[in-house]
Amino acid sequence: MKKSYWIIVVLILLAGLDWYIQAPDSRSRELTSAIEAQASPKLKAYPYKFRVMKVNGTTALVSTPRNFDVPAFKALAVLYPEIDTKNPNDPAFIAAEQLLGEVQSEARAIVLSQPGIKDVSWELDRDWLKKHFIEVPEKR
Repeated sequence: MKKSYWIIVVLILLAGLDWYIQAPDSRSRELTSAIEAQASPKLKAYPYKFRVMKVNGTTALVSTPRNFDVPAFKALAVLYPEIDTKNPNDPAFIAAEQLLGEVQSEARAIVLSQPGIKDVSWELDRDWLKKHFIEVPEKR
């Protein structure tokens, strides 16, 4: 009985530690709130929610569903399953790709307009991608 109790306590502590390590700090939450509050209707309606994952000095690391390792068509296939993302000439795909660029630029501009932030770096949103069954290469 006591052994089971301690195993449960240790598991709860490990889960709490994992949450603490991954939880964004208050500055990151504040910047993410700024994105939500200042977003245009287009950004608010966008199916992917950009968030500040971390702040290093004056640089905010903002989440993104795409980068060189995970091309836009993979994320867009999840965001817009009705679009043929295998055909780069499909007008709907081109429009979705342009919209992703627009809302990502808007999120960047909102973060850059906040006091103390001078730069934005994009951080691949590995958790979101994994939740949507997109293979994510290991961090380099």
